[in-house]
Amino acid sequence: MKKYFVALAAALLLTACASSTKGGLVGANRAQMFLVSEAQMNQSAALAYTQTLKQASSKRTLNTDPIKTKRVKSIADRLIAQVGTFRDDALKWDWQVNVIKDDTVNAWCMPGGKIAVYTGIIDKLSLTDDELAAVMGHEIAHALREHSREQASTDQLKNVGIFAVGLATGSSEIANLASLATQYTITLPFSRSHETEADTIGTELMARAGYNPNSAVNVWRKMQQKSGSSVPEILSTHPSHESRIKNLQKVAQQVMPLYQSAQTTKAATAPKKGKGKKRA
Repeated sequence: MKKYFVALAAALLLTACASSTKGGLVGANRAQMFLVSEAQMNQSAALAYTQTLKQASSKRTLNTDPIKTKRVKSIADRLIAQVGTFRDDALKWDWQVNVIKDDTVNAWCMPGGKIAVYTGIIDKLSLTDDELAAVMGHEIAHALREHSREQASTDQLKNVGIFAVGLATGSSEIANLASLATQYTITLPFSRSHETEADTIGTELMARAGYNPNSAVNVWRKMQQKSGSSVPEILSTHPSHESRIKNLQKVAQQVMPLYQSAQTTKAATAPKKGKGKKRA
């Protein structure tokens, strides 16, 4: 009987393993274990995102700067246009992008494409458009690869975290659902392998969108200078600065032809300036 249950558990795990994305140029198609459903994570993200926006709105910190908000949304639009490289269904997600006035050096993207960028990361790092695209591309990559869902699935298998707390306290299903995306997107850190994967995919996204991939390296150099002995929230459990920069340099070189192609296409489709009227 014991062998039967072990075999059954192994079979369930095998059927739950799949890659959430196509590989793209960088080959991001590692097999992942998913026990928590995509629908459950997306529903949780929608609830959690709505709560976040309501809180920011009540504090009058939601999209307070129209110029900065327009800038963030414009960059997001270009990045989102490229997500089909990794998964076709993401093009149909209900993407939402908002800017929250807060000194926190952070940004995130919840499952299903719910993005928040804090003004702290823009202002404190003096991000250029290309550098901001690197940050946002990284966060979008987390959502495309469903890292939140993957971590939640691991915890469900171990019966730890929110799953164990829900059972122990008898908290409601709605309360647990609302907390799911918040915990696995914002509160709990991603693993180092997830962070490296998000760097890699995000750099390809920005290159395809016409942003210089070398700017991804610049971002983390700025992070290194800014953090010093302290570690900003966005860097918790991330790979070391040195290993991250080394990996990004390698990836930037790999995807540079995509950026150059995007630049060529942009130049070819740009409206040509008039030469003026000819004199009679």
